[in-house]
Amino acid sequence: MTIIVRIQLKFHLFEEQHQRKLQIVSQKPKRKAFLDFKLHPVLAKDCVVLGQFELCQVLLMNDQQYPWLILVPMVNDVSEIFELSESEQRLLMTESNFLLEVLCHEFNADKMNVAALGNMVPQLHIHHIVRYKSDIAWPAPVWGKFPMKPYSEKALAEMLTKLKKILSKHLAFK
Repeated sequence: MTIIVRIQLKFHLFEEQHQRKLQIVSQKPKRKAFLDFKLHPVLAKDCVVLGQFELCQVLLMNDQQYPWLILVPMVNDVSEIFELSESEQRLLMTESNFLLEVLCHEFNADKMNVAALGNMVPQLHIHHIVRYKSDIAWPAPVWGKFPMKPYSEKALAEMLTKLKKILSKHLAFK
C-alpha cells in the first residue's frame, strides 16, 4: 500500500515540475507561424510523424530496436542550434528535456542518448534514444551498427498510441 502511495506522489510531483517548466518558457518564438515548414525527405522516409510541440515536430524513427524519437524545430534552413533565436533555443531545450524525462521514466531506460549530428541530414534535428544495457548496440552508438528493423503495422500502432498518450502530458503537444 505504501509503495503505491509513493509512486502516485512521485508521479504527481513529476507532473507539477513539468507544469512549472512550461510556465517559465511561455514566450512564443519571434518567427512567424511555421506554415511553410518542410521536413527533410530522409526524415520523412525513415520516420513517422507523431505530432508537434510549440516549436518542434515530433517524429518516431521507424526502427523497433530502440524507442527513438526525433525533435525537428519547424524552422526552415536551420542546421545548428545557435541559428535559432534565443527564445527558440530555450523552447527547444524545454521540449527536449521534457521528452528525455518522460521517455526515460516511461520506458525505464538504463541511459538516454541525445544527439544532433546532421552529417547525413542537414536539417536541424535532435535524436532522443532510449538505451538499455541489453539492446543490440550497447554500449556503442546506434548509428551504423545494425540495419533498421521497421515496426510491424500492429507494433507501430501500439507504439504510436503509447507515445501519444505519454506526450499528451505536455500542454503544447498536439
